[in-house]
Formats: sequence, C-alpha cells, structure tokens
Amino acid sequence: MKKYLWSFALSAVVLAACGKKEEPPAPVAAPAPVASAPASAPAPVNTEEKVLNVYNWPDYIPEGMTAAFEKETGIKVNYDTFETNEALHAKLVAGNSGYDIVVPGSVFAKPQIEGGMFQALDKGKIKNLANLDPAIMATLAKNTDPDNKHLVPWAWGFTTVGINKTKVAKALGKLPMPENAWDLVFKPEYTSKLKSCGIAYLDSPTEIIPVALHYIGKNAYSNDAADYKAAADMLAKVRKDVRLFSSTMIDDIAGGKACVAIGWSGDINQAANRAKENKSKDEIESLLPSTGALIFFDTMAITKDAKHPNNAHAFIDFYLRAENAARMANEMNYPTANKAAIEKIKPEIAGNKTIFVESDYFAKMIPPSSFSNEAREAMATAYNGFKKGK
Repeated sequence: MKKYLWSFALSAVVLAACGKKEEPPAPVAAPAPVASAPASAPAPVNTEEKVLNVYNWPDYIPEGMTAAFEKETGIKVNYDTFETNEALHAKLVAGNSGYDIVVPGSVFAKPQIEGGMFQALDKGKIKNLANLDPAIMATLAKNTDPDNKHLVPWAWGFTTVGINKTKVAKALGKLPMPENAWDLVFKPEYTSKLKSCGIAYLDSPTEIIPVALHYIGKNAYSNDAADYKAAADMLAKVRKDVRLFSSTMIDDIAGGKACVAIGWSGDINQAANRAKENKSKDEIESLLPSTGALIFFDTMAITKDAKHPNNAHAFIDFYLRAENAARMANEMNYPTANKAAIEKIKPEIAGNKTIFVESDYFAKMIPPSSFSNEAREAMATAYNGFKKGK
C-alpha cells in the first residue's frame, strides 16, 4: 500500500483506546429465601427525538447512505448543503444554526474550535474511531484539533487545476502545455488563449488566494498584508480572461462552460466521470502542478448547541464503518482517512494518482494551516477586488 498517504507522508502515532473498560462484577452472596438479587442498572436510553440535522458540502455523500442510516436507526436525517467554508462559518458565528453535524475544512475548523463553536466528542459512543488512520489523526491533532477532541475526518483532497484536454489543446494551438499547471490559470501567456474556451475559478477566497500566494513564491497562509497585495497584483493581470467564479464546478466543467479551472481534485474527477456518462468526446483531467497543490481536510464536528448530539454520534459511527468510507471514496473520488476501508476501494480509484497521490508528489504539496484575523481581512480585500476587476 505504498502509494497511499498514510504509508509515507505522515509520521505514525497510536490512537489511545476510547472509553472505560468495565470492571467485573463482585461476587454476590446467596440471597435469603424471600429476597431477590439486586437488579443491574439499566442501559442508558437515547431519549432524543429521532431527528438529525446535517450541513455538508454538495456532491459529497454516496447515494442512499442517509437512507440506509435512517432505515437502520429510525432517525430522520435532514441534509442541507453549503458551497463554501465562508458560508458555513458565517452561519456558525451567527449562532443557533439548527444543525447537529457540520463539515468544515480544517483551515476554518481551528478558529471555530477556539471560538467554542463545537462540543467535544464522546469517543465512547464512536467505536469505529479505531478505523481512522493514526497518522492523519496525528496531523489533525498537531495542526487543528489538539488531542482530536472535536473533529472526525470526512475526506481529504486538494485544490488544483483541471482541464478539458480536447478544448485546451485546440485553444493553445502551437503553444505547448506548461511544465507547471498553475501557469494555465495565472500566466497571461496562457490565459489569453484559454479564455476562448472558458476559465473558471472556485468562488472562494480561501481557495484562490493561497494558491496565488504559493504561485508567486509566498507563504500560502501568509500573515503579511503586503503578500496579499502582491497576489492581487498578479491576479489582476489575468482577471479579464476569467469567465466565471463557480460554486458548481462539476456541472460547469462537465457541461463545457470552462475548459480549465481551479477546482477540487475530487470534483474534477467527478466531472470527468460525468462527461463519460454523457458520452462526451471531451477528456477531462485533474492535473498535478509541478510546484504542488493545496491540501485540505474536511471534518465532521458536532455543534455546541446541537439538539441531537446522541444521534450525531450515531451517524459519525455509522459513517466510519469501513464499507461506508470505501463507498465515499469509490463514488465521490475523494481519498478517505479511514484505513480500514482501503482494501474495499476499487483498484481504478486506489490507483488514480490524482486521488491517492504518490509519495514524491505529496512531498511537494502545500500543507493546511490557518489565518490570523488580519490575514483574513487582507485576503478578503484582495479577492473581492480581483473578482470585481478593481
């Protein structure tokens, strides 16, 4: 399994066992003729209403998974979606979101934990935590969630460049593909030609600005306002060539609105599959920029004011079953953090280097971090000015 992240990329740690080991009962003396043995304590009963409210990204759960959970548990799942981390964050900051489980990216999850927006997990209720890869959990503990108190990985992936190979080749003509795929979306020499078939950017400052910073040789998670100004200056040179800012990247790429895009690796691969299903002659491909792509971890958390925390723990435990995690990878084209699921993943998914990247490329990738409040303001200013063409 050397091709997988957990085999080479992160230092391994051992997860501590969760919950208390039960003490054996003390011997009971023979009862008097008319006395009965003391009754054992009843098992705890979940008295919550049979409802669970989930807030997740679009196109990010296998078909029928919530229905299977409902059938098994009798818990009705209300499943809503958001399109950006910023949208989820705004709802959490406002309070009283109405959701029990949310799925923030780890870059946002850190300040959300620090802001008291999530409750600590009751690990004794999540027996399938043992299926998670220790190295990935160690990474989350180090960078985002100390002692893994609040977060459980949903999936991971990376922000990169996706192309419609057929249309890009036609638009570029005699101009060869660049060694670094980021040139396709950030270098005027290429964008001026590709605008004819459409350039799309994810409509999210925390996806676009970090890769722009990385492209110009700055820290992707810089706290220096001058770096954001430099990124904005670079982006301004290609603004006229960008056709759309997208929150529906799968449909936009598969439907032909864009021939090149900054998007999430899994979405680009889903678009490729959708194009094949629609019998399109176009070949869509997720690229691996030579200077690295931007890694992200998406994580489940239980909100501080969740009204159904027991049901939330039950759903998390259900999702962490090996067969369910494998279904997510097989159908959604995102790698799973569930080590027990690996043997159940289809060979064509496990062998796809733009899903489970190899060790030499992983070493080039941009690891997740977080922003100071000042950096967030500078980033928002840079992105909004770029998007408005100012």
